[in-house]
Amino acid sequence: MAEQNTSTEPGHPDDGISCSVIDSLEQIGSQWRLVVLYDLQDGEKRFNELKRSTNANSRTLSRVLDDLQETGYVSRRFEEDKPIATYYSLTAKGNSLCPIFDEIEQWSEQWL
Repeated sequence: MAEQNTSTEPGHPDDGISCSVIDSLEQIGSQWRLVVLYDLQDGEKRFNELKRSTNANSRTLSRVLDDLQETGYVSRRFEEDKPIATYYSLTAKGNSLCPIFDEIEQWSEQWL
């Protein structure tokens, strides 16, 4: 008979308590999500501008932008004048990550 894990240590995977750091990284932690979020710090960009600046293929970029919009980090704006264009920018939630990116950048300069 297999022994059942009854650990109640805080932070243990089976403790039933969600770790906010892990939850946050699951939302923003994919390589492409981070690249797009970091790139949009410079302001609103068209889809093709993002494609060029991130080197992502169209399918990947489209999927990532949809995910980021769905989770509230990115907003999308359509411009119907010719040429028709779609613009992406950070929401307030997305902008709240900018100081974190600055901290990571400082950390990496010191330790990597």
